[in-house]
Amino acid sequence: MKSIFLRLAASVSLSLSVGTALAAPAAEPAELFTRVTHYYVNYTINDDLTSSETHDWSMQVLKESALANAKETSISYSTSIEKAEVLSAYTIKADGKRIEAPKSNFQVVTNTGNAKDAPVFSDRTTLTVVFPDVAVGDTVGFSYKLTQLEPMFPKQYSMVQYFNRGAAYDDVKITLDYPAAIFTQLDVRELTPTVNSEKNGRKTMTWTYANKAPLKNKRRDYSVYDIESLPGLAFSTFKSYAEIAAAYGARATPKAAVTPEVQALADELAKDQKTPRDTARVLYEWVATNITYAGNCIGTGAVVPHDISFILKNKMGDCKDHATLLQALLSAKGIPSTQALINAGSSYKLAKVPVVSLVNHVINYLPTLDLFVDSTSDMTPFGMLPRSSQDKPALLVDGFKDGIRTPAAQPGSNAQTMKTRLKINDDGSVTGDVEVALKGQYAADSRAGLRRLSKESAEDMVKNVLQGAGYEGSGTFEKDDPTALIDTFKYKASLNFKNFTQLPGAGAFYIHPVFFSNAPVANYAGYALDDSERLDEFACSNGATVEEYVITIPKKMKVLAVPDNMSLKTANLSYKASYKLKGNQLLVTRQIDDRTRGNVCAPEIAAEYKEFSKKLIQNLKAQVVYK
Repeated sequence: MKSIFLRLAASVSLSLSVGTALAAPAAEPAELFTRVTHYYVNYTINDDLTSSETHDWSMQVLKESALANAKETSISYSTSIEKAEVLSAYTIKADGKRIEAPKSNFQVVTNTGNAKDAPVFSDRTTLTVVFPDVAVGDTVGFSYKLTQLEPMFPKQYSMVQYFNRGAAYDDVKITLDYPAAIFTQLDVRELTPTVNSEKNGRKTMTWTYANKAPLKNKRRDYSVYDIESLPGLAFSTFKSYAEIAAAYGARATPKAAVTPEVQALADELAKDQKTPRDTARVLYEWVATNITYAGNCIGTGAVVPHDISFILKNKMGDCKDHATLLQALLSAKGIPSTQALINAGSSYKLAKVPVVSLVNHVINYLPTLDLFVDSTSDMTPFGMLPRSSQDKPALLVDGFKDGIRTPAAQPGSNAQTMKTRLKINDDGSVTGDVEVALKGQYAADSRAGLRRLSKESAEDMVKNVLQGAGYEGSGTFEKDDPTALIDTFKYKASLNFKNFTQLPGAGAFYIHPVFFSNAPVANYAGYALDDSERLDEFACSNGATVEEYVITIPKKMKVLAVPDNMSLKTANLSYKASYKLKGNQLLVTRQIDDRTRGNVCAPEIAAEYKEFSKKLIQNLKAQVVYK
């Protein structure tokens, strides 16, 4: 996980913690495996903006399948700036008997570094508690306090708490206690206020919530995440997202200073480059391929980069370290850049209240080239972004502007052409080859997948691919150098296999890829088989694929029928297929073009995909009939 900001609340490993399902209400009750019988949490913010949290919850186990997970729970915290205290852990049997968890049921695991050294990249501590003698029908309970010794950002605090609609909560109570004089922003959704008081310079607010009979959720796609669609609250002392960017930059930007070591490295790497873009590219590629990613979770180090000398010495760093080093190298060659905070997960928009934990990744922006780059991906070419960084709100540390987003892939930028030449022999076996040319994300994905494929294992791979398709055969494989960070890639397989047709005799065969590819036309037929309802936005992308087949037919095989030509077109999708029998050769071309814009699609686009796929799949199912 490329996270720079660790929420100071410990993560509780049961369904009451940060919601994982974004549910839409349905008519019938949800199937319940557990129910949270109570969950009380108290957030206390001190005058210096340090804080403490007390969590107290209990959960009843309703089904056998939930038993294994219910037998233990964990909390996680940063040892250098937080202190954790377990207040109680117990099992209440179905007959009411309470069994306290003994100290021997507690296990603490801390990243401590080598020998007596401090941890280098993480001081996260996990405290796990095993509940005693848990059976279906029993209730487990846990209470703990987490005390923050130093704020993650000086004189600032933010938190978010939300609930899964698909989980049962009998009794929830959330309390905020904070200095009345500080600036705060608050967004509360579907919670009931019960206390709103001010005394002795402090303000106390309490809300309750219950979801005793959750409804069944028909949604299956959670690729787009909207925190503001869920019950819960967000609380922050930040006035704006610009303040979050500035608070991060206050300690990160000085780390990107050009040192003699940085200047010498930049000069060496860029010595043969003629243009600023070429210089930026070689510097990006060096950082992406030479600095190994590692999480940095040491107290405030979770939001402050390491010193560049440390990064270079260890050839390792997290996203902040990558962005800081690249910024310094670019600066050494006179190329301006800034760091940018984004969400690397499933969130594609900013919430109303600026909460630090919702921007969890750092990349770079080069204003003179108008280019975002993410050097934590060692497989993404310069000029592109990995999917997780595309089409996201971006908080520029320098030159902040509202509404800035990272780019989505433009239609036509991801493309594949697969050319298949097959000769069917008199005994029904086949010889031939498959050539694949890729562009954009398809090329980057293939390069990553084939980067470590040795020549010795390539032949086994070909054999296994054929076997997976139901054929017995073998072949050879050749490819471009997969380590190069460029947006094109080609590979070729030469094949010999059996079982493609039944000869002698009558029969039929499908026309389909006989070797693997990133983007076969058949991928678009999957929507026809998807019976789930897409009631919310979902992650999507665009791409174009061309499949060409030249199939040479033996003289003893008489073709009786070939599939019909087809042409389909919708607002975002188009498909053309042609089938021609020319002498003893069957010439087939199938091409599909998805020109969807952006990485987030509305539910109606899913409906468009589904109707398109229903027609497409019929063409793909059609067979060549022979005797």
